[in-house]
This record gives sequence, C-alpha cells and structure tokens, in this order.
Amino acid sequence: MKLKSLTVLLIEDDQIEVMKLKRSIKQLGHTHKVVEAKNGEDALQQLTSGNVLPDIILLDLNMPKINGIEFLKILKEDAKLRYIPTVILTTSENRTDLLACYEVGIAGYILKPLKYEDYLKKIDCTLQYWSVNELISN
Repeated sequence: MKLKSLTVLLIEDDQIEVMKLKRSIKQLGHTHKVVEAKNGEDALQQLTSGNVLPDIILLDLNMPKINGIEFLKILKEDAKLRYIPTVILTTSENRTDLLACYEVGIAGYILKPLKYEDYLKKIDCTLQYWSVNELISN
C-alpha cells in the first residue's frame, strides 16, 4: 500500500528536535514535506498567510511567546484551521497538560522518548496513521 505524502507543520523552538524529525522521516523513507515554525506566533502567521495548509500539525507544548495550549485554543477558534489534525509531540508528562490538550481538541499526545529508536518508531506509526486517514483537503 502506497502511503499518501503529507505536509507536516512542525511547531518546535528547539532546532535539534527539528533536525531529528527531518532525519527520522528521511531514514524511514517517507516523502513527507516538513514546514517549520519556531513558535505558535510564527505558526499562526504561516497558517493565516493564505499559503497551502498542512495536512497535520506536530506541536511542542513548551515554547516562547505563545505556548502550545494557547496556540491550540487560537487554532480551534478559527473556522478554517480547526480541522487540521494536531498532535502534541512533547517531553511533558504533566497530566494537567495532557487533559488541557484533549479538552481543547487534539488528535493525539505523544511523549518524546529518550532513545532514538523509540522516537523513530513513534514518528513512523504517527505518520503512517495520518497517511492513510481521510483528511480534509484545502
């Protein structure tokens, strides 16, 4: 089965994490396009600029300016953007964060594992899942 190639908006302020995701996608042999945003403010500018919308958003919670939960609330209030599946990719094991994210309406919550092999498996599963999902086209 051929997987659909996704446009992934990665909202992450740590450049090492950005490189890790890109390296993982390449290593896994996926053809997904990664668009970067350094924080929620930057992401909102990209999303409202009228360019092509991503198929999925991978969102870190702990960021400067607008944190992940604040970003989610703004995203879900927008009639056009609210339908983009948003998956949290974070180190936060805080149950309050987890509940707040699901309350706002996320598509998933993934903890970044310490071992790269475990990270690779989680990214592979996540992207394969969304590659076979019926997504709302722009």
